[in-house]
Amino acid sequence: MSEYYIHGVNGPVVTVKGGRGLAMMDLVHVGDEQLVGEVVGVEGDTATVQVYEDTTGLAPGQPVVSQEAPLSILLGPGLLTNIFDGIARPLKTIEEQSGAFIGRGLNLPALDTEKTWDATVAVKVGDEVKPGTLYASCPETSLITHRCIVPAGVSGTVTWTAENGAYNVTEPLIEVTGQRGRAVKLCLAQQWPIRTPRPMGQRLAIERPLITGQRIIDTLFPIGKGGCAAIPGPFGAGKTMTQHQLAKWSDADIIVYLGCGERGNEMTQALEEFSELLDPKSHQPLMNRTILIANTSNMPVAAREASVYTGMTMAEYYRDMGYHVALMADSTSRWAEALREISGRLEEMPAEEGFPAYLASRLAEFYERAGYIQTLEGREGSVTVIGAVSPQGGDFSEPVTQNTKRFVRCFWGLDRSLAYARHFPSINWLTSYSEYAADLTPWYDEQVGQSFAACRQRISNILQEEAQLMEIVKLIGADILPEDQKLVIETARLIRVGFLQQNAYNDIDTYVPLEKQLRMMELILALYDGGRKLIERSIPLNQLKDTGIFDRLAKIKYEVPNDRLSMFSEYERAIQEALATVEQANI
Repeated sequence: MSEYYIHGVNGPVVTVKGGRGLAMMDLVHVGDEQLVGEVVGVEGDTATVQVYEDTTGLAPGQPVVSQEAPLSILLGPGLLTNIFDGIARPLKTIEEQSGAFIGRGLNLPALDTEKTWDATVAVKVGDEVKPGTLYASCPETSLITHRCIVPAGVSGTVTWTAENGAYNVTEPLIEVTGQRGRAVKLCLAQQWPIRTPRPMGQRLAIERPLITGQRIIDTLFPIGKGGCAAIPGPFGAGKTMTQHQLAKWSDADIIVYLGCGERGNEMTQALEEFSELLDPKSHQPLMNRTILIANTSNMPVAAREASVYTGMTMAEYYRDMGYHVALMADSTSRWAEALREISGRLEEMPAEEGFPAYLASRLAEFYERAGYIQTLEGREGSVTVIGAVSPQGGDFSEPVTQNTKRFVRCFWGLDRSLAYARHFPSINWLTSYSEYAADLTPWYDEQVGQSFAACRQRISNILQEEAQLMEIVKLIGADILPEDQKLVIETARLIRVGFLQQNAYNDIDTYVPLEKQLRMMELILALYDGGRKLIERSIPLNQLKDTGIFDRLAKIKYEVPNDRLSMFSEYERAIQEALATVEQANI
């Protein structure tokens, strides 16, 4: 009989007795079916375990076996293109073994241990290696080369190497002997505990944007590579669709998409879309650089709590190879709800709205693992985290949203009224903000144009001024406003409809390069400046509107392909002709 046994069961929380050998965060196998669990509390000879699977059928007296190690996942080639559950079990393999429903007690490694990879050994006998040294590589997909680096805690002299050839992830490739004569064999894969951040060389300043091709993000509220952003919004506001767009079009090398507590139909949509989409840069399947983690709302709640750490560990693993990774977490609110449920079962003292008192520190631990870094190998890599937040009733004052704002520098607040008006992305330009804009200005000046930051500021100012004027319009109507204020409202409407609103289903408008975004802003501001000059000469704004130039500029996003920016000169001439026509009519 096992040294440890079940004493009590309360949902996913199991009380274990029988000895003093269990330690915090130890991985255990619970019950006759060996369900996966983790020790979350120890008091005397009693340990509290949260189980990552359905605990139906567990009973007092059943055995509990300690693995004497924390919850870890096997990292190596084969993660890309795959779909995992919250504790990194491959769902495709589970389906083959248990059918449409996930069976219990399936303790499967994340990687296929039988599949072979064409490995190239990068070191030779006699070489000195240390953490971060590249010792082997293999083509994981047609887009990504898998780089195997010496893990933390291993250093010494290479005393044996395998020949280049086909190996599975558990076959040794090299042997490293340390100063004390301890030999360690390294293969294509390595184990890593999910709750422990992976080591890095040093953190670097965030000075490069994550280019998304979404105008309102790239222009008004940019996020830096290695930064953190939150997308809060009520049900139906477009959080998931916004993250889908970012996953498809952002210039990250690798996408980790984490469906944390999402509805099954939304995850099905993501799985189907990602499997059919072509990467716009390489024109190969997008899944070749994507990892999907599906922990739907009907899966065990404890696994939902672990899923964000699983996704982050995978993201850090590829970051350490020198790749730029974007982690989409959808949604952190449902992760926080899992924390709340487990906390209640543990009989912990609740804080605001029943969430545990350590909610803020757990959010901080998660977002702190993002960053732009120099790897142990000396390369540059990053993990950018974009977390959706689902506040009940769209109330941004609830604890998850408020605590998330403490740890992110980019806030894309979605607006229900914009979504219902079919304005997407429904990011509210009045409640959203980005603290990365100033840090990224030098990059925009050098890579896009010296006028980019100035145009962004003027666009933002016009939108802010419109918001103030609309309060007056609600009281007295627009007709009584002076002409210069009417111009502000008309220009702001053009900005909203012709620039901020974007059609994800239009081949031209779904992704917009930065140069085109700048040219669009310059055209809008050129029309605004020209209109002000006419108004200074006491010419009514209606005469300029009657030329149809405002409506024509609103259609640029559909009419100018991304590879034919020379067409903007036609619109520049059209603006000048419209202004000249109005001037001639008033001579």
